[in-house]
Amino acid sequence: MESVPKNALILAADDDVGLLMSVKLGLMSAGLPEPALVSAGNRVIDLVRKNRFRLVLLDLLLPDADGLNVLGRLKEEFPEVECVIITGMDEAGSAVQAMKYGAYDYLVKPLDWDRLIIVVNHALERYSLRSGLDLYRKSQTFAGLKNPGAFAEMAAEDEKMALVFHQAEMAAPTDYNLLITGETGTGKEMLAGIIHRLSPRSSGPFVGVNMASIAKTLFEKDFFGHAKGAFTGAVGEQKGFFESAQGGTLFLDEVAELDLDLQPKLLRVIQEKELYRLGSTAAGKTDVRIIASSNQDLRKQVNEGRFRSDLFHRLNMFHIHIPPLRERKQDISLLARHFLKISARQTGKNIEILAPDLTERLLDYPFPGNVRELANIIRSAVIMEKGPVLSLAAAADFPPFSAALPNESRPPAALAEMERRHILEVLEAAGGNKTQAAKILDIGLRTLQRKLQHYSTSK
Repeated sequence: MESVPKNALILAADDDVGLLMSVKLGLMSAGLPEPALVSAGNRVIDLVRKNRFRLVLLDLLLPDADGLNVLGRLKEEFPEVECVIITGMDEAGSAVQAMKYGAYDYLVKPLDWDRLIIVVNHALERYSLRSGLDLYRKSQTFAGLKNPGAFAEMAAEDEKMALVFHQAEMAAPTDYNLLITGETGTGKEMLAGIIHRLSPRSSGPFVGVNMASIAKTLFEKDFFGHAKGAFTGAVGEQKGFFESAQGGTLFLDEVAELDLDLQPKLLRVIQEKELYRLGSTAAGKTDVRIIASSNQDLRKQVNEGRFRSDLFHRLNMFHIHIPPLRERKQDISLLARHFLKISARQTGKNIEILAPDLTERLLDYPFPGNVRELANIIRSAVIMEKGPVLSLAAAADFPPFSAALPNESRPPAALAEMERRHILEVLEAAGGNKTQAAKILDIGLRTLQRKLQHYSTSK
């Protein structure tokens, strides 16, 4: 069987002609355009070449072709075309493998028609989103932003950040789960908050969770809540993070820190959109958008078996990467002035200018702590400054000024070593007070404790 309506956006490939007709009826009943239908797997690539479909619904088991092989060829030749796998229950493992090859999602037979419509709409939406981004990659400017004021707190003028802002604007109206990557201190949570405020969920809550601070034994209680009497001391019901974020956005900061044994529990709720409170047998529906962040390469974590591939694909429906500050030198002076204005207002000081030698040193520094470290340097220098100009002398006790720079006699240290020096020097300046040091560094106390423990064991 082969049927290709003019201007079709979707191609469905399955050897079951009855299923193809049901798919056609289901899509058209939902207001979607009539799909093209084909029952021969070896015709898929040729049909896509001739018609440039946006989405292919592909059965993994075709009598004349291997579904994974067809998918691989399809994504290699047409990477922009979305593909949803249709599979039997006993082929679910192959479906997960297909997602590694680039499939958008998979559907298990017998098909859930409501889920089919949702997945198809989301896949078409992502095609449009990604196609639009291809245009922006050719012209990375701030001029085309629809809501430039929304990004005011992330002061930037480097074109690399223009792409980030365009990606955020285009992803915000969708309901995709997002993955934001970037080094520590680049502003991942800030960008997540901006995306939430630009989204249709802006009237709902934005709940941020530091995954590194979640104790393994408390995961289910913290995320799913508990019923009255679920354990000793549970005198009443309690909402978990998912219920607290209902109707809004749940931000999973540094999601790679989640223990491998707990990842299936998180995956189930994201996938099924329902949860069970600890001590309850009643399922509760969830309506939450997930934005996750990581300072690690999650694909590498997946390949090394330290992060589940199926969870990765559920989180990585769309990806935004924030480049480190050292790769966008154009932003350093702008950000320094931005933080100077904020700190001067907070301290009641009339300081409006950065001294040229201070600016020069900032531009030469690689900023292992990124934007957060720059903010800390300016904040601390403003406190020390006694004159109307923020001077290099006022920042003399803080890196990069208290340590040798690359053009001085000592060779440059690795970024991790520079971060270690900075943390230890701030801790010393705080008189050993970890709580105060964490506040100055703008990191969580548990994060600081974890880093200090690492430094002590790696001597």
